[in-house]
Formats: sequence, structure tokens, C-alpha cells
Amino acid sequence: MTDFSAFLNPEQLAAATAGDGPLLVLAAAGTGKTQTLVYRVAYLVERGLPPESILLLTFTNRAAREMLERAHGVAGDAVGAVWSGTFHHVCNRMLRRHAPKLGYRHEFVIADRDDARKLIDDCVKELKLGGKDFPRREVLNSLFSHAANRALPVEDILESRLDQLKVDPMDIVRVHDRYEQRKHELGIMDFDDLLVNGLRLIEEHADVRERYQAQFRHILVDEYQDTNLLQARLVDRLAEREGNVMAVGDDFQCIYSWRGADFRNIMDFPRRYPAASIVKLERNYRSVPEILAVANACIAGNPEQFQKTLRATRPGGRKPRAMFLRDGREQAGAVVDLIRRGLQEGRALRDMAVLYRAHFHSIELQLELTRAGIAHVITSGVGVFEQAHVKDVLALLRVAQDGQDRLAFDRLLSLLPGVGPRSVATYWLKLGSRFDSRDKAQREALAALIKPGARETWEPIGEALARFHDGDEAGHPDKLVERFVAGFYAAYLEKTYENAKERLEDVQELAVQIMRSTSLGAFLQEVALLTNTDQAYDKDPHKRADAVRLSTVHQAKGLEWPVVFILWATEGMFPSSRSLGETEDDAEERRLFYVAATRARDELNICVPEWRQTRDGGIFACKPSRFVAELPNELLRSVYGRRY
Repeated sequence: MTDFSAFLNPEQLAAATAGDGPLLVLAAAGTGKTQTLVYRVAYLVERGLPPESILLLTFTNRAAREMLERAHGVAGDAVGAVWSGTFHHVCNRMLRRHAPKLGYRHEFVIADRDDARKLIDDCVKELKLGGKDFPRREVLNSLFSHAANRALPVEDILESRLDQLKVDPMDIVRVHDRYEQRKHELGIMDFDDLLVNGLRLIEEHADVRERYQAQFRHILVDEYQDTNLLQARLVDRLAEREGNVMAVGDDFQCIYSWRGADFRNIMDFPRRYPAASIVKLERNYRSVPEILAVANACIAGNPEQFQKTLRATRPGGRKPRAMFLRDGREQAGAVVDLIRRGLQEGRALRDMAVLYRAHFHSIELQLELTRAGIAHVITSGVGVFEQAHVKDVLALLRVAQDGQDRLAFDRLLSLLPGVGPRSVATYWLKLGSRFDSRDKAQREALAALIKPGARETWEPIGEALARFHDGDEAGHPDKLVERFVAGFYAAYLEKTYENAKERLEDVQELAVQIMRSTSLGAFLQEVALLTNTDQAYDKDPHKRADAVRLSTVHQAKGLEWPVVFILWATEGMFPSSRSLGETEDDAEERRLFYVAATRARDELNICVPEWRQTRDGGIFACKPSRFVAELPNELLRSVYGRRY
């Protein structure tokens, strides 16, 4: 048996080896919550609990894999049977078994963001809506997603947007209703449906609910402060029988309300589970005490929270630097100067990060870094699996995998010259509303339907599908991609994109990744889940590049660097005037500042420009952020201008 006390501090040990019953672990920044979860899994397995009776819910599949890999090192092979993954991943797993109870087939299609938007667009056209003032499909998709994740009717979501949407709100409701109908007709679930329908499955079907309540004797939830209403309800329903929920999170780091995270879930946990024990993890292993002093002083201003105080385990270092600068240009110059100083002191560029409340705060700095020749990476943007060229190749793979995937069929055929939505719809209907690429007769029927101008272009694609199913390359999706590229797509990229070579490299790497998966179906499911979930949390795709990181605070959560700069710590910028609104409730903005400060291990630099240029060329005076102004003077090294 493992000596857990040799690896955990007393608070971590108490959480990892707790007995049965609900447990709330309040894990402040840098206090080893992952270590605690890893050893909790190992402890339960070593205690004799069947691994399949443990449910570990995380916000990225990567986090679940890493935890189980570490738990495997402690408790051995048995942990491989633990149910783990994101909420959406686990719901998908349950729905694959029980989807017919909700009127879906077991092999339902997961529509990704692009698929969903296209289907919404089709619904708008079908209802003869649209026009210059009608919301674009991206906006509609966002509205529908907000409604789903908050368990609210679309009408309620629209109430706060009526000033921005200059249309009849009932027209948007009509689009939403038709969108829901079309998804069900096509046997499709979008990403939000995985959660919505997973919860429906548990709440509406007693036999399914009782099965999983009996199976999951212990439920562990990571980042509990980020759960939305549906996720919290799912956990509560699954835990009704055994009552063994370990919720691990930090109310100080609840910063995703715009995405549906509900602060009340973690705050109300003791009310929903009156027998719950509470363990606080406050020993910080990340930052020097001087940085923690600033973080503690800042967050103490929030009244509604579980009070915690970060306690340093590292020796003393430098006080955080508050730099009072003339304007954004001087701010950018100061950051560049300090980056260069860091390099002279032996730091690597990857050791330094610049954080900001909103992307536009970094524009001047991006220009200055470019002028200075300092490599930098913006940890945002579109993930590789959501880029158009990768989506095109995934459509081919989905067509090869599932004869009823209408959305993939539409995307693939629309690549052909002169083939538009009407033509594709006609082909689909004449094929019997399915295209089984395994069926030679269906492949020949489709080729005959395609108009002559595009038929020659289709031939190498049809040949690639034939070889994948019937030839010597059967069962090798990487070969299917290679033939698709060689016969058609490389030329298509050249005609369509300026950066065709870079996009071609992405596609070639995709073929390599497919080979590493257990099957094409497993790969496609993983990608569908990844594009919707992990992209939202895993925002550092360039970890190995030696470059300064530029990131919003939201995207930086969960990451850390030796040196951190916070830009535009001024009223209206950080805290954001748009987020404060009319209520002047700064609780979430304060938590954001706390998250930004606690990303720093060794050095924290807070930039406070005194003037800001307006869009018309004027300037106005900036007040220091309340989060800086409230700090006791002795906690900071205040410098004025570029005298540091």
C-alpha cells in the first residue's frame, strides 16, 4: 500500500484519503489540486473500490489522461478502467449506449461548430428569413448555445440582446425551433446537445439513471467552479444514491460566467450537500511570498467567497513592480526593455508572458515586439481542427465512415467546381438520403449524378474512397487522405489559399495523427470532442517555441510563467467597463486580476498607463485600476516612467 503521507501535505492528505460522503476541496491557485486528485484516485483503487465505479470529470480530456497516467504510476494498471473525461465525453459515452431512448440511433453524428452553423444557415434560408439586419449564423449559434448551457428558453437569452438585434425576436425563435427539428430529423447532436441529452437521459429514464447511480460509487469533479447549471445537475443526479462527490475547485478563480459557468454551484455546494466536509488547500508551491501577498490583498475585497489565504512554501523574492507609465506606447517600450533585461539575466523568452483583459489591449505591444525583433506567440485564434482546410479533409473521412452523415456529404461535394447547395441537396435525395461509400453501386450512382463540369474532379476522390473500402488500402484512412490530396486537394489549396503550403503541411500531419488512433471512428469522435472542449481550455499550442506569450487572462488560466506582465491596469480597461455594466459589481473582474497575478512564479510587473489615446486622435487621463489603488504601498515597488 502507498504511504500517501510521503507525497502529500496534511491538507492534501486529508482530501485524498477522506472517507465516504460529500467533500468540497477548495484548492487555491498553485496548491496542488491535480496531485490531490491523482492520489484520491489511487487511494480509492488501493482501498479495493472497482475502478469502473469511479467517475472522474474534468474540463479537458488531456487533463483526465494526465491524471490517470500519474495515478497509474501510483496504483498500477487498475486505474485504466476508471471512467474519465470531460462532461461532454462522458455524456457521449452514455448516449452511445442509450441514444435510442431519446429517438436517436447509436451511431448519431456529432455536429461540430461549422456543421451547426451551416445547418442554422439552411434553416434561415428555408424559413425565408435573413437580410442585412438579420444575425449571422455565428451569432445565432452563440445565442442557441448560451440558452442550452443555461437551461433557458432562447426568448430569455434574447431579452438582454434586443437592443443589438434589430429583428423580430420571434423570427430567431422560429430559426431555433427549426434547427432543433432538423437536428433530430438528421440524427445529429451538436456539442451542446451532448450535455443536454446526457442530462435528459439520466433525468427522464429511471432505468438508465439507476444503472449509473449504482455504478458510480465515487464521483470526482475537477475545476468545479467552472461547471454550468446542467453539469452541476448531472453530478447531483448521478450522486443521489451514494452521495460520494468530491468537488475540487477554487471560487477565487471562477472567471467563465460569460461561457455559462455558474458561481453559485460551488458556493451552494454545502447547502446542496449539508453533510459535506470542506478541506482548504492554501499552501502555494508556485509563487514567491511577495506575489502571494498582492494576490491575497486583492481578492480579499470580494465579500461572497470562501475565505482562503495563500501561504508561500518558497523563500522570499522581489516585490511586484507597479509601473506608472505615460501611455500605451511607453508601456510597450517598458515591456520590451524588461524582456531584454530578462534575456540578459538568463531567462528564455518562453519564461515570460504578457497578460491582458482584452485582445485589443495588446496591439501596441505586438507592433513594438515586432519592431524589436522579439519572437512572440498569441495564445488564441482558431484551433487546427477548426480551420477550413482540415474540416474539408475531416468531411472526407466522415463520409467514408458514415453513410448517413449529411453534413459531411454537403461539405465534401461543395468543394467541387460549380456544385452548390441546391445541387448537393438534389444528389442526396436521388441517392435515397444516404451515401454509403462502401457500396460500389452508390459510388457509381453519385458519379453519374454529378454534372459533367465537376465529374472529372470527383473521379480521383471516388477512386480514393473505392481503394479505401475495397482495394489494397482498405482500412487505412491515412492512405485515403494521401490519395485525396494527391488527386484533388493539393491543387484545390493552391487555387484557394495564399498559404497553401502551410495548409498542406497541416493536412499531412493530420494523416500521421490518424495512424496513431485505434480506428477511424474513434479518431473522428475524439476530434469532434476536442474541437469543442479542449480548444476552450488548452490555449497554449506553442509550448515548445521560444517566444514570449501574449494572452488574455481567460486563456492563461491554468498556466504559469516565471515572469508575468499585466497590461493596462487602469479603470475601464482592467476592470473592464463593459463587464462592470450598470451594477458596478466587480467580483468577477477582481477574480480575473487574482488569476493574472497568480500566474507569476518569480516576477510580477503591473503596467498602469496614465493616458490613453481615443479613436478620434485625442487623449484622456486614466485612473489606476482599483485593484492596484487598493493595495498597501508596502506590497509594491512603484516606479514612474521607464526608471526601473
